[in-house]
Amino acid sequence: MRIAIVDDLADERVLLRQRLEHQLARRNVQADLLEYESGEAFLTAEQDEPFTVAFLDIYMAGANGIETARALRQHNTDCLLIFTTTSTDHALEGFQVRAMQYLVKPFTEDDIAQLMNEIFARLPQPDKYMALKTSEGELRLAYKNILYAEHFAHVIYIHTTAGKTLTTRQPFKTFIEPLKDDPRFFVCGRGVIVNLEHAADLDSAAFRMADGSNVGISQDLLKSARQAFMEFLLQRGTDL
Repeated sequence: MRIAIVDDLADERVLLRQRLEHQLARRNVQADLLEYESGEAFLTAEQDEPFTVAFLDIYMAGANGIETARALRQHNTDCLLIFTTTSTDHALEGFQVRAMQYLVKPFTEDDIAQLMNEIFARLPQPDKYMALKTSEGELRLAYKNILYAEHFAHVIYIHTTAGKTLTTRQPFKTFIEPLKDDPRFFVCGRGVIVNLEHAADLDSAAFRMADGSNVGISQDLLKSARQAFMEFLLQRGTDL
């Protein structure tokens, strides 16, 4: 997810960036936020790699926000446009370039929170991540990159899609807390959680993972495991 902040005033860019970073962190969503002091600089960067969302100040020196949006729409119809402005005098022009919203200055934290909810409602669900202190240092691990995790002697071993095993010291309950509401994850037993996204099959007592490993399931959880796996496969098929 790439987000552009386009404003000729550095203080305004910094304020918006800080509030966006806060809202993204609250949702455990990773994104690249890039700042541009002119519409021309933004359009040049956008040609190299498209943006998911762009915040355009309307009253800028050089190409203003409306002119920048018109130039963008000549080749990119997917980018979500939000105009940052001190008034809504340009509402008609905003409609013509399919602007998603106007963010009227001075905006509040609640304004940004509500706007981010609207943005995520329009986008494919971005993958979440967890911040971890591991043997390799502090890192952000995307949920999609977790195969499964096991807890032994106060250490959690996280097996990843990259073929590496990361270790972190924390209670298993703490580790799985952010994963509990994600339908991809299933707790197979005491101290074991699996990412169904990477499960190739389920045999009599274990998930067979895409990398060839097997993750055992507690006997009393077999029925729940089958149901969770079937529901996940059905949902994934619906989303395709």
